[in-house]
Amino acid sequence: MTHNIIRNPHLEGDTFFWPGGPVGVVLIHGYTATTAEVRLLSRFLHEHGYTVSGPLLPGHGTTPEDMNRCRWQDWTGAVEQAYRQITARCERVFVGGESMGGLLALYAASEHPELAGIFAYAPALMVPPGRILLARLLAPLVPMTYKQRNPVDAIADERWKGYETNPVWAVVQMGDLQQEVRRRLSRIRQPLLVVQGRLDTAIDPRGAESVFREASSTVKEFHWMERSTHCVILDQEWEQAAELTLRFMERVLTQSA
Repeated sequence: MTHNIIRNPHLEGDTFFWPGGPVGVVLIHGYTATTAEVRLLSRFLHEHGYTVSGPLLPGHGTTPEDMNRCRWQDWTGAVEQAYRQITARCERVFVGGESMGGLLALYAASEHPELAGIFAYAPALMVPPGRILLARLLAPLVPMTYKQRNPVDAIADERWKGYETNPVWAVVQMGDLQQEVRRRLSRIRQPLLVVQGRLDTAIDPRGAESVFREASSTVKEFHWMERSTHCVILDQEWEQAAELTLRFMERVLTQSA
């Protein structure tokens, strides 16, 4: 049985590349999402003159079964490809992501010390206790579980496109990615921006604090969005998060000039 159920199928969610100036940004969506998750921020940065890339990760935007066939290395490989594409035309490149996309941005930073800076929006380093373990137990038996909507996420949900189900094997892969990124945090020395919603119930916000604390970056900022849920770049304070991102980039570029 195919559970091909995509929330908000009318929204744009494919890979995009918007040429702009000599500074580029790769923005990475999260688990089960599409590039709809990063488009508001991407448009904002593109309007301010930046070249912006938004890759659609393997297994996303098609069917949850496709996602269950992916390994976490498929996702890091797609980010690497997007990074190489944008570095071919840009002098400096930032990489950022939402949720699992934040983990992928951190992974890319551990591989590329030349990166100009990193944005981690609600990085999914920690999820509620037992979720990964339960997924490991269920994966051989249950391919999908249905998501339960949280009313507090309503604003972001209207702007989000992705699967209505959780592909269970993919949860296991995200758990493996979490472990790999945690091992690499001390390697990260680039300027780091972490933005976390105070009302986030999808992940454990202490993971964002761990990212901030354990990264070796000397230039780093942490901001709480007091009225935001998990998708801080889609929720009611997304414009504030976008302004913080823009100012952070401008400071980094000025200091490194």
